[in-house]
Amino acid sequence: MQLTDSLKSLYINTSKKLKGSDRRQFMAEVVKGLGRGGQIIAERELGWNRRTIRKGMQELEHGMSIADSFRLRGRKRIEEKLPTLLSDIVSIVDPQSQTDPTFNSIKLYTRLSAAEVRHQLIELKGYQDEELPSIEVIRQRLNQLGYGLKRVTKTKPIKEIPETGAIFKEVNRINKEADDDPTTLRISIDAKVGIKVGEFDRGGKTRVTTVALDHDFSDCSTLTPYGIFLPQEGELFLFFVQSKVTADCIVDLIENWWLAVTERFSHIHKIVINQDNGPENSSRRTQFMFRILEFAYKFQLTIQLAYYPPYHSKYNPIERAFGWLEQHWSGSLLESVDTVLKFASTLTFKGKNPTVTLIDRVYHTGVKLTEEAMAEVEKKIQRLPNLKKWFVEIFCNSG
Repeated sequence: MQLTDSLKSLYINTSKKLKGSDRRQFMAEVVKGLGRGGQIIAERELGWNRRTIRKGMQELEHGMSIADSFRLRGRKRIEEKLPTLLSDIVSIVDPQSQTDPTFNSIKLYTRLSAAEVRHQLIELKGYQDEELPSIEVIRQRLNQLGYGLKRVTKTKPIKEIPETGAIFKEVNRINKEADDDPTTLRISIDAKVGIKVGEFDRGGKTRVTTVALDHDFSDCSTLTPYGIFLPQEGELFLFFVQSKVTADCIVDLIENWWLAVTERFSHIHKIVINQDNGPENSSRRTQFMFRILEFAYKFQLTIQLAYYPPYHSKYNPIERAFGWLEQHWSGSLLESVDTVLKFASTLTFKGKNPTVTLIDRVYHTGVKLTEEAMAEVEKKIQRLPNLKKWFVEIFCNSG
């Protein structure tokens, strides 16, 4: 068979449109038609690979396709060799990570370098140095998991107190014990800055052109988001409070949440609460301690309060949800309470939508216990000797 220019063009274009076994068998059929020396001619005139042609000839001869095994080629990803590596990295880095304090990004910033993460994988997780990938690969995996390693000014705490390191160490220990105990549930709680409801400019960008006011805020109402997040379950509960978020309000929200989930968590005997040491939920806030003690006795639960160090509240897991929420409604006009609630209910955080509740009860500030009444509360709680302000445990069967 003579290969004219038109035939060459036809064969080449046809082979390009075919894939895999069909392409190889088409090549083999053409080569058979070329007769003796067909493979050499096809390689020279058509640019076809002779190994591919031979594979197509074998398929024609045996009447079956040869499976392509592309997945068996090349170097395997380290996750295939070490299937628990990523989860182990997360367990090391996550407690040492904070959200963006400005909530302008959903990226997490970690205090650990890639080299330190690799070192802790060996020290804490039992990996051998020779089986772990390089520091650069660890750095790449950290970025893929959403952990930023760059030192940026906005993530630096204003200052540290001498007990900061000891507090972090104890918080991490308590959290790990809680996560490993099937009868203990860990929750993270906190409030976000109040949201002004109205046609006001909040910054951010949106796909839809909007016209907003940038002044005259005096007549607008305010909603304060308060979140309860379950880190192990990835569940978020958002309460939008129209009143002041007081000690009574906080404990009422915890009680409302527990009543809603108690059937699912009937096996839980202890709740660990991660929070910052704010003015209304501080372990020195008499009304808060009185109400949380009542909550423990009412539901026969052991309660452990684990506070993050001062100026480090952005390490609290609930803060990450607020970052996602701010990104979710960024640039949109929150002109009504219903708009705020609808935006919040359509948020996707950890693959789930939050449970959203509006709280319209009015709470009064300034409620506190007498010194004598607080002394009775202190008798029924236990404080960690060296870190009394940050770690408190209430046993439901005490007293």
